[in-house]
Amino acid sequence: GKLRHSVPGVGLISPPPHHDIYSIEDLAQLIHDLKNVNPAADVSVKLVSEVGVGTVATGVAKAKADHIVIAGHDGGTGASPWSSIKHCGTPWELGLAETQQTLVLNRLRGRVRVQADGQMKTGRDVVIGALLGADEFGFATAPLVVEGCIMMRKCHLNTCPVGVATQDPTLRKKFSGKPEHVVNYFFFVAEEARQIMAQLGIRTFEELIGRADLLDTKKGVEHWKARGLDFTRVFALPPVPADVPRVHVSTQDHGLDKALDRRLIEKCRPAIERGEKVQFMEEARNVNRTVGAMLSGELIKHHPDGLPDQTVFIQMEGTGGQSFGAFLAKGITLYLIGEANDYTGKGLSGGRVVVRPSIDFRGNAIDNIIVGNTVLYGATEGEAFFRGVGGERFAVRLSGATAVVEGTGDHGCEYMTGGTVVVLGKTGRNFAAGMSGGVAYVYDEDGQFAKRANTAQVGLDKVLTSAEQADAGVPQHRGQFDEALLKKLVEDHHRWTGSLRAREILDNWSVAMAKFVKVFPHEYRRALTEMSAKQEASATIAKVKGDDGKAKSGKAKA
Repeated sequence: GKLRHSVPGVGLISPPPHHDIYSIEDLAQLIHDLKNVNPAADVSVKLVSEVGVGTVATGVAKAKADHIVIAGHDGGTGASPWSSIKHCGTPWELGLAETQQTLVLNRLRGRVRVQADGQMKTGRDVVIGALLGADEFGFATAPLVVEGCIMMRKCHLNTCPVGVATQDPTLRKKFSGKPEHVVNYFFFVAEEARQIMAQLGIRTFEELIGRADLLDTKKGVEHWKARGLDFTRVFALPPVPADVPRVHVSTQDHGLDKALDRRLIEKCRPAIERGEKVQFMEEARNVNRTVGAMLSGELIKHHPDGLPDQTVFIQMEGTGGQSFGAFLAKGITLYLIGEANDYTGKGLSGGRVVVRPSIDFRGNAIDNIIVGNTVLYGATEGEAFFRGVGGERFAVRLSGATAVVEGTGDHGCEYMTGGTVVVLGKTGRNFAAGMSGGVAYVYDEDGQFAKRANTAQVGLDKVLTSAEQADAGVPQHRGQFDEALLKKLVEDHHRWTGSLRAREILDNWSVAMAKFVKVFPHEYRRALTEMSAKQEASATIAKVKGDDGKAKSGKAKA
């Protein structure tokens, strides 16, 4: 909740889909984003064991993942729905066998590490997993039981009776687990695996991986319950030359040495190392993806809290590639004259992204797209100003950042949990679906916005003057009155982008303000009201205590 800049008392929706992944190409972009912001980290992708998982794993390996997890059907946390644990996926053995064979056949197995998990408990499980193709193994339930877990399945309710999965200090005192218990358990697992390897005549664990021919299946296949079943495909060895890797032997080439950020980092050395101000110009091309992410990662290594505003100012001209300004750190401003693609400002982390049309542009900004889809996805801090229309899912899962745009596509502010959005033009349909926090101000010029908004979780209010808001007792968003906050953001938008729409609104402020609609989530409003009431009650109690103290001291002197 804190990371998503929500407030206490507001329920957060965690929808199953990742809104930036709708294809293997999208996944490749996400992996590239993550690798840019932290080149030293390996990127892992978890897949459910199911029919066809091998094909998906092949796509994931081609998308440059470093690590693939095949999760079996019978695992799952205590917070997982019982229906999901009972009815989703297949045994890890089937998914792992298919993944190993498909990766080997496509000459991709050597690039990735493969991990299997899902109720792994014994050394025998480990050896079978290795023979079917796994490099690594995930243990969760068994070590938790060793620590004292009694499988109450209440991990998400903060009421774990043995103190394993709870923040309650009283319940945490009941935790009896010790690191030595877990270490001891894994010693036994390793000992059993060593004994089985000795029986097979295998010296090192690497020699086990992918050797499905060493599995003794006769007893299982000849059992009367297995009569008529054909397991040859599960235990098959791919017919490939001996030089084709069957285990992990190399690393993925993420192409980071060609990144534009390498040049940006060198130009920004004075700021990164000494905190000096840096300003320069650079060309933007759409082949340069994730511009600013590697620079931000490098800056945060030296300055964990970022730098003062505009310490680094980079003016760019052209077309920004996908994920332009992703994870941009505090102190960096990317000022783009041109347009940008999908995922602009994804995960914005304190920086500022400005996109305005080229000087040669002769159209009307409020009628033209300037940034792509899924802009500002999960942005937690910072500012973004776009002189033009954003694509679909603008500010999806926005969690604290501030944005001004001159129109949006469908599903704007979806699942938003914090922050502020100002839309100075038309929105698409389904605006604010699943929105639980933050506030959006929409300029409703045609009076039709209510038909395009999803009002299941939000209220549509007038933007009141400061005096009216104080009289009505409407809680303040970010400690400011709506009128002052909105006007400042429109002024900032005009200052950064030269927006004609912003200038027009400011010149006729009293009339224009009446056309703004405030999108205010019900839960967020209730939580703010309760917090305000508590603060007032605390202030009153403190005042009364102070007055009592003064009265007693006066009597004592008398």
